[in-house]
Amino acid sequence: MPTNVTSGKKSSLLRKLIKQLLTFSKAQLSAFSGGMFDYLIMILLTEFADIHYTYSIVISGIIGAYINFKVNKVWTFNSKDYTYTSSTKMQICKFAVVVLNSVLMKAAGTYFITTYIKTDYYISRLFVDGFVSLVFNYNLQKYWVFRKAKKCD
Repeated sequence: MPTNVTSGKKSSLLRKLIKQLLTFSKAQLSAFSGGMFDYLIMILLTEFADIHYTYSIVISGIIGAYINFKVNKVWTFNSKDYTYTSSTKMQICKFAVVVLNSVLMKAAGTYFITTYIKTDYYISRLFVDGFVSLVFNYNLQKYWVFRKAKKCD
């Protein structure tokens, strides 16, 4: 009998791990899609509209964040409440806090690396984006913005 219990726990743990890896992968794909728009808009604003790259990062970050919010809400974290409810309003407020801090970290980090390490802004931005996305954005979105309420049994 202990073998079945142990086997059941291992199976449950494996399912949970696979679900977490799937969620993480979906979040990274979502971040990548929003990030591609964000990055492209940053370059267009900087190179063709002659806007300083730190301002371009802020503008493009807001656009990329909108795309990322929609994809994360519906697809990544399965928070499929399509109506504008108090729950959705709270998610938007929390997401705005995350995005504001994320954009500020990206702009400041890119400026710091570009200015003091002497790299091109578009390369600095890639390094900063990777760090901010993996360490800051994913964790806050998963455990704070789109966190599901625990069910009572």
